[in-house]
Amino acid sequence: MSDGEHALVDTKGKFVQVVSDGRKRNDIEWLPGRILLSNKRLVLATNQGKRTIPLSKLTSVTASQMNQSLAQVDSYVKIQSGRDVTLVSARQDEEFQSNLYSTLLDQIVILVKHPAVKGGVVQDGGWEKTRLKLDGDCLNLAISSGTFVELDIDDVGTVEAKEKEVRGEERPVLEVEHTIEGTSVETHVSGVPRHVSLLEGLVRQGEQRNIADDVELSDAETQVLMALYSGISPFKIPDFVDMEIGEVEGVYDRLIESEILEPVRTRREVQLEARGRSIASDAMADQ
Repeated sequence: MSDGEHALVDTKGKFVQVVSDGRKRNDIEWLPGRILLSNKRLVLATNQGKRTIPLSKLTSVTASQMNQSLAQVDSYVKIQSGRDVTLVSARQDEEFQSNLYSTLLDQIVILVKHPAVKGGVVQDGGWEKTRLKLDGDCLNLAISSGTFVELDIDDVGTVEAKEKEVRGEERPVLEVEHTIEGTSVETHVSGVPRHVSLLEGLVRQGEQRNIADDVELSDAETQVLMALYSGISPFKIPDFVDMEIGEVEGVYDRLIESEILEPVRTRREVQLEARGRSIASDAMADQ
C-alpha cells in the first residue's frame, strides 16, 4: 500500500459490474472473491485478476436489500464511479458499509439549515457551515454557530432531494425529517454534489426502514397522528380531536402495536416513530 494508506476491511464476498461506461450490461454474473477496503481505494480481486476503484472517484453509494433478479445474495451495496456501477456483497456487510461511509463522509464540511422546519412550521434560520462526524448509525453535526445536532439514521422519516438556491447558487439539497426531543423537525443539508449524493445514499437507508407502505388507518387514527405530528401534547389530544380519553387510548394502543407510536413513560404519553411521522406527513399533505 502507498504511504498513509491502511486497510479497513479485508473479507470475502461477491461482486458484479452492472454498468460499464454508461451502458447497462446484460451478462450479469456474480464473481466470488476478496474484497479489500482501505482508506483510499476498494479492491475487488478474483483468481483472474483484480479491479481497483479509488474512493475519490465514488459519486454514489446506496445499500439495497435482496432483489429477486439478483437473489444469489441477501444484500449488496451499489457503488457508482464515474459512468461505471458495481454491486458489492461483502460477507462482513455491516462492517464494510460502516467503514466505507465513514471513510467517504467523516469530517467533511457541509452547509446545514437546522431546524428548517419544526412541528410542521417553517423556521427563519439560514445556512451555516457544519462539520459532519459519523458515529455508527448517527450523523453528528457540529454547526459553526455552536449548535450540535445528532441525527440518527434509524430515526429518519422522509428524505426529499431537490435543487434550491443556497447562498446565491443553485445547489443540491436534502430535506431530512427526523426528531429532536420528540418533535418532528427537518434538517436541510447542502454542499458539493458528490457529498450530497453520498449523504443521500446513507440517510435513505433510514427512510427505507421506516417506509409507510400498506398501512390503512381510520379517520380517528389519522386525526391523532396529525395532531401529534403538529406538536400537540399527547395529554391534550382528546380535547384537540374531540374524542373521549378511552377512545384516544385505544387509538394509541393500536398505533403502538403497528409500530407507528412508541410509549414513553405513562400509558397516555407517546411519541411518533419515524414510520408514524411519514404517515402523518402524507396525510397532512392530502388535506
